Amino acid sequence: MHRQIHKQAEVDMIHGPLAKKIFMFALPLAVSSMLQQLFNAADIAVVGRFTNAQAMAAVGSNSSVIGLMVNLFTGLAVGANVVVGNLLGANHRSEISRAVHTIMTVALFSGFFLLLLGNLIAKPILTLMGAPDDVISLAVLYLRIYFCGMPAMMAYNFGSAVLRSRGDSRRPFGALTFAGVLNVLLNLLFVIGLKMSVAGVALATVISNYISGGLILYFLTHEEDEFRLDFRKLTIRREYLRKMMYIGVPAGLQGMVFSLSNVVIQSAVNSFGADCIAGMTAAQNFDFISYCLMNGFAQAALTFTSQNYGARDCERCKTVWRLSMAMGLGLDVLLLAVFMLSRHQLIRIFTTDENVIRYAMYRFEYEVSLHFLCGSYEITAGALRGLNRSMIPALISVFGTCLVRLVYVFFIFPRVGTPQFLIMVYPVTWIITSILMNTMYFRVRERAFTQLGSA
Repeated sequence: MHRQIHKQAEVDMIHGPLAKKIFMFALPLAVSSMLQQLFNAADIAVVGRFTNAQAMAAVGSNSSVIGLMVNLFTGLAVGANVVVGNLLGANHRSEISRAVHTIMTVALFSGFFLLLLGNLIAKPILTLMGAPDDVISLAVLYLRIYFCGMPAMMAYNFGSAVLRSRGDSRRPFGALTFAGVLNVLLNLLFVIGLKMSVAGVALATVISNYISGGLILYFLTHEEDEFRLDFRKLTIRREYLRKMMYIGVPAGLQGMVFSLSNVVIQSAVNSFGADCIAGMTAAQNFDFISYCLMNGFAQAALTFTSQNYGARDCERCKTVWRLSMAMGLGLDVLLLAVFMLSRHQLIRIFTTDENVIRYAMYRFEYEVSLHFLCGSYEITAGALRGLNRSMIPALISVFGTCLVRLVYVFFIFPRVGTPQFLIMVYPVTWIITSILMNTMYFRVRERAFTQLGSA
């Protein structure tokens, strides 16, 4: 029975028509990421409606800090996906078990390291960002509790990457959905029932992380093939760690530098006070949801490309990129149109404070409406990583979405100094990065295929 379920979940990525398979792989992944973001948004909505703007700002101002500290390790999870995908594509199934145990050993080590790091540097980093005096104590409390869930979060991220590499995006989706519903219920209990405010939403998030991570570990320990996880066999094999780091470290460093630029932007937002932080945070949830949709197709491009590149099928790799880009951008434009048409109603889910809403509308009009531009390079970056070219998208993103943002915030934004002008940094850098990423993709792709043919 177990084997039948696993075979149904596994997608044959190297044979047959691609469009339906890419869509059916990307959609559960995109929806699960959206649900994760919606559950995070529930934290902000509950404190925004049932406490005050300071508590709302304390929860929201931590997103860039969390990203800064965890992105290196979530980048390694991208490398894990490629490692297993290449082995499957090349039909080296006998090596998969050793790769899986290496991946999950790294996951558990990463989680406990982040638990310690987050608690040590929570206050210094928020102080450095210039968090307002009426926000910082609550923000530090939230961050320290949040990082207690890191071992479970890493188990989920790495474990779901292993499952996705074989085409199984449904069980990670189910695990996250169950944990997320529990998160919302616990938010209501802790904040409304027990009056725990910021500590309540942080604790609810930690509990839900342990539920989703625990479910992923259950799935892996009950596999009946080479994907089965046995805790007694946890070890690190150098060849798999090396390849995982070769793909994952550039992706992780890209994410860290990207988050660093967002920390700088958040510091500029902080200068406008708690109402601006709260409004920008509320609106930011909608571009996060848009990103989740695009990331689903970026992960599809990565996974399908890695398997077909392992199978040495160049034409199929090209088709994967075209279909992922067309479906991802098309669906995202429709989603953003819905957001823009109903933005006034949507933002009132989070707050009824008119001044907070005013700041939220700035973000909708100058950034959320153009968020599809982000997907125009994220999907291409996924395809490049699937071709085992991870450093190229990392360098382009560091320049386009990080270095340019820092120049904008430090040298261009002060000339005008308004929240609207600050938030325009996002679409400006998306356009630059998209042009660079897609130009390099076509150059690198042909070179990679030529090398594959001569190998």
